[in-house]
Amino acid sequence: MNELQGFLQQILFQIGNKFFTAGHLVSVFVILTLAFFVNRLINKIWLPKYFEQEEAVTTNRKRMQRTIALIIGLVALLAIVWTVGLDYELFSTESWTIRVANIIEAILIIQFARLMEWVISKALVYNFKRTRVEDGVEDTQQYASKENENSASRMVQYAVYVFAINLLLQGFKQLDFTIFSFQDYSFRISNVFWAIFVILLAQLFAWILTQLVLHNYYRSKKINVGSQYAINQLLKYVIYVAAGVMALDSLGIKMTVIWGGAAALLVGVGLGLQQTFNDLISGIILLSERTVEVGNVVEINGLVGTVRKIGLRTSMVESRDNIIVIVPNSKLTIDNVVNWSQEDDKVRFKISIGVAYGTDTELVKKLLLKVARENVYIMDFPSPVVRMVAFGESSLDFDLLFWSRNFIVIEDIKSDLRFAIDKIFRENEISIPFPQRDIWMKGNA
Repeated sequence: MNELQGFLQQILFQIGNKFFTAGHLVSVFVILTLAFFVNRLINKIWLPKYFEQEEAVTTNRKRMQRTIALIIGLVALLAIVWTVGLDYELFSTESWTIRVANIIEAILIIQFARLMEWVISKALVYNFKRTRVEDGVEDTQQYASKENENSASRMVQYAVYVFAINLLLQGFKQLDFTIFSFQDYSFRISNVFWAIFVILLAQLFAWILTQLVLHNYYRSKKINVGSQYAINQLLKYVIYVAAGVMALDSLGIKMTVIWGGAAALLVGVGLGLQQTFNDLISGIILLSERTVEVGNVVEINGLVGTVRKIGLRTSMVESRDNIIVIVPNSKLTIDNVVNWSQEDDKVRFKISIGVAYGTDTELVKKLLLKVARENVYIMDFPSPVVRMVAFGESSLDFDLLFWSRNFIVIEDIKSDLRFAIDKIFRENEISIPFPQRDIWMKGNA
């Protein structure tokens, strides 16, 4: 044992004031060998399984392999610097010292952030695609799915790199300068980045919860799209409020001070923004009660459209002309709103028509039913119905009642029906009378 210790402590060569012993060379050899085997183990066992799952292209595989090799090499280099004692001072001032290990740590943090950003984003996108493939996503939804994927990748990228900046600030204390200070409170640059990280992490958590975790629950319970949207929005608001409180706390701002100072201000603001708060409360009511949901076809003061989004203050309704109308939420809770698709996805419509007196009414009924049944947008069940509703002043009045699921284009369907009715009436010599008046002129005696 003494001979081994003596051999390891034997000085082999000297560079400047630094002596290198046999023990140093043995340590370097062990570190490099261990790094080599770890790299081989990852490339031979873990990466093939990962690439098989992710279906990564060749370029991405090579990039990831190079990044992992560089990270392992930097860890090995850092270990050698610490073991051999090569952590020399590169730059120094009265308050700032940069050493070799600091530079290696900074590069290592950046490379590790690149790896984590790639792995996490690919894992999220993979799971997102898998759930949508199981759902059988239609071509019309592909664009929205792609936007969701890109959004997840961006959130992961921002969160990972902001976290890396926080780690760098911890390593380089001199960079974490004070922006301003007041009495015992000091506002530092690291406070800003930690607050940003909390917000980004909350967004990422909300995405994972709504798009991955709850999506499987929605699918198993067969919850409709409107209910899914309402639940997701409420969860997002709760998460964002909690994240906002945590972000303020990371900035060193005490919430008790904010509530105390804002109490009097909120009274005046509440009086001035009464309608705004009314809309905010209405938005919460809509999302919780779900009397109006995303995807519903509604009629508000003569406007017929599809609800595309329900926010906290306003909702977006897409009209039949493909125009987005911003509707305050209070309009959807206080005013009379006709929801055509609240309980069912079909609605009954009617077309009124009059024929001349003396026309065969059974033939009229037969022809109207024939026209309705030949239209592909009219449901076979419940079946169309023809009613004779009145003996008018100049015509026999009929109503053609039919059911359809195509609410938004129903006026086009009605137009097609009127064209078809006019054509078939002409073919069967059935006249549609115009209003007539008999005027008696009494002359002077």
